Amino acid sequence: EALSTAFAVGTKQGKTCVVVKDVPGFYVNRCLGPILVEFCALVKEGVPLDKLDKAMKNFGMPVGPATLIDEVGVDVASKVATYLASADLGVRMTGGDLSLMTNMVDKGWLGRKSKQGFFTYSGKKDKKLGPEVEAYLNDFTSGNVSNLGEVDIQDRIASRLINEAAKCLEDEIIENPVAGDIGLVFGIGFAPFKGGPFRYLDSVGVSSYVDRMN
Repeated sequence: EALSTAFAVGTKQGKTCVVVKDVPGFYVNRCLGPILVEFCALVKEGVPLDKLDKAMKNFGMPVGPATLIDEVGVDVASKVATYLASADLGVRMTGGDLSLMTNMVDKGWLGRKSKQGFFTYSGKKDKKLGPEVEAYLNDFTSGNVSNLGEVDIQDRIASRLINEAAKCLEDEIIENPVAGDIGLVFGIGFAPFKGGPFRYLDSVGVSSYVDRMN
């Protein structure tokens, strides 16, 4: 009865509901955590923000990771990543320097809502990389510049999400792959034309994708 009531409320709000276990991050945020970590790692290596955003948009995401964090709120993204990194979920939630975001929060750079995040905003669609952020990123990366290719960027970011989605299925946090696909397509816009992480795995082959990750 409680479940049916919750579904009814969600449906009335225009939401697409899926059942998940009560665990840290539930499902969508738990899959978002590794993306945030990998994004921080790639930025630390010196991959430019516009290159990261372009690569993931070409993969099929509605927006790239830098823009996504700005839209969600740098403070929110930082809190999610920091919480999951300390939630006893192992190395899957580690690997990047989260101070990239925590320092931005301290500066008041909270994303679009404060008109300053990774990008500077002056209108609904007008955004640019400002000199203050450029200087901050240059200091954060120690001046490193990476020439990492687009496919490598896509694989590093997408594989972190897909791996966590598979782990959520293994741990029965979601009921089945269909629920997992629905949750991430509607929850964070996982490349809709790819059908979701599990449908994507089916299309490329699980063994092939594991080899690629290794």
